[in-house]
Amino acid sequence: MDYPLLNAFWTMCLIFLWVMWLILLFRIIGDIFRSRDINNWAKTGWLVLVILLPFLGVFIYVIARGHGMSEREFAQAERQQKQLQTYLRDTVATGDETARHADSLAKLAELKNHGDITDEEFQKAKAKVLA
Repeated sequence: MDYPLLNAFWTMCLIFLWVMWLILLFRIIGDIFRSRDINNWAKTGWLVLVILLPFLGVFIYVIARGHGMSEREFAQAERQQKQLQTYLRDTVATGDETARHADSLAKLAELKNHGDITDEEFQKAKAKVLA
């Protein structure tokens, strides 16, 4: 008898395992390039091993350098988080400064429109705010 549902399930399992294998392979290749504690010849050796004998090369790499993979991944995530925080801090600070300038100019324009300051005083105050 033919079991089409079982065949579909088996095919999905094989596709899932194949995709997981490719993800693991590319993560290891990325870790080889990202690693700063080995020299370029060692990186070349690992790449040759992983590309020519993928199963054996990946298993040996995970056994030999698996612990360092997580540390390098964590360090990379921390660096990216710090860069994002620095970028956001600089951007928000610039936005706050711009908002303060806009508020000051709006107040000056309101004072000028009410006749509380002259046009010359408005221009001097505006130059101070924008400086």
